[in-house]
Amino acid sequence: MFLHELLPAFLTGGLICALAQILIDKTNLTPARVVVLFVSLGVALTALGLYDAVVDFGGAGATVPIVGFGYALAKGVEKGVSLYGPTGILSGGVAATAAGIAAAVVFGWLAAVLSTPTAK
Repeated sequence: MFLHELLPAFLTGGLICALAQILIDKTNLTPARVVVLFVSLGVALTALGLYDAVVDFGGAGATVPIVGFGYALAKGVEKGVSLYGPTGILSGGVAATAAGIAAAVVFGWLAAVLSTPTAK
């Protein structure tokens, strides 16, 4: 029943994560730069109309990794501009990704409060 959804999601998400790991291992890019690259790539591929096909194939495997955050930003901007005009450029992306941003802040705060940092 779910195999036709799970397998493409697993393959898509796995490929995105493998590409990120290869970039980290084989180049001088830091993980932070890879994150910025992938978010920007998600925005660019969405703006060019190419990432929708990846999302159609991979489902959550394409929208959950960090490239999907760029996709959500771009889709939010598209919707914001269609609803509010130029003001939607700023508000649309934030509205579309607000839940993810809030979760990152809350879980980051929880990790900071519950962990015991040690010096390296």
